[in-house]
Amino acid sequence: MLETSARLLRLLSLLQTARDWTGTDLAERLGVSGRTVRADVERLRTLGYPVLATRGAVGGYRLGAGAALPPLLLDDEEAVAVTVGLRTATGGAVAGIEEASLRALAKLEQVLPSRLRHRVNTLQTYTVPVPRDDTAPGVDPSLLTTLAAVCRDRERLRFDYHDHSGTAGTREVEPYRLVNWGRRWYLLAWDVGRDDWRTFRVDRMRPRIPTGPRFAPRELPEDVAAYVSRRVSAAAWRHRARVTVHAAAEVVAERINPAVGTVERVDEHTCVLHTGADTVETLGVYLGLLGEEFEVTEPPELVEHLRRLAERYARAIP
Repeated sequence: MLETSARLLRLLSLLQTARDWTGTDLAERLGVSGRTVRADVERLRTLGYPVLATRGAVGGYRLGAGAALPPLLLDDEEAVAVTVGLRTATGGAVAGIEEASLRALAKLEQVLPSRLRHRVNTLQTYTVPVPRDDTAPGVDPSLLTTLAAVCRDRERLRFDYHDHSGTAGTREVEPYRLVNWGRRWYLLAWDVGRDDWRTFRVDRMRPRIPTGPRFAPRELPEDVAAYVSRRVSAAAWRHRARVTVHAAAEVVAERINPAVGTVERVDEHTCVLHTGADTVETLGVYLGLLGEEFEVTEPPELVEHLRRLAERYARAIP
């Protein structure tokens, strides 16, 4: 039988899992009587842990949310995951959390067992991050929490916005999801004024408070991450192309990331690829990687580039 202090820690660890525990289950796990379980629950409550109890045939115990954050008990994998996550957050895309992340990281690493500290340090030593894109704007965490709250509460939102061309305006939307892509954050929302789905850069938004009335939820457009990545990429393209590919749409779609383009079926052996890029040289690379026969009629800059590319490749063969 565990000593009282060790048993309380074990009980707390069990209650911090995302499930309800019956008194019988807890007694079996701890090797004590139901009466001891009830006494230990009261001890945890005295220490400030909000242990909730329900009665009845399916009743049990679970750890609720309290007024203050109680100490958390993490298993080995959870401790490693949190440590790595905090180290990543120190250079993340959310402005203002770097210092808080460092403080939390210092507290956690101080109490990590040596075996876990060795694992984390090994990962850190043999991981080489890509240099930060310091030109990417940070996002205020309070703005993220505001947007997450209106998504959760299904409340309309009005905000001032600057689009990619710098044009300023006021938008009214029904917000649905926040999407994180690298160091940028986007809001997927139904634009009330345009009667369609739109994607907004969060760092370009200035919400107007108070928020609007609640709205009835709509069906989301397919996979949210794929939808946003495709819309964001398309908005940044300087050159767009419509390419007829002599292959089944399913085959081409397997080779095309949604951020690169979309595939439209024509018949069993033909499809149309709608794609784009910042330069025609990049488009030429994309098309060369298809591994299929294709035809390009527009834009003229791409047609001319492919013609020069074909001549260059032909000259490269003795």
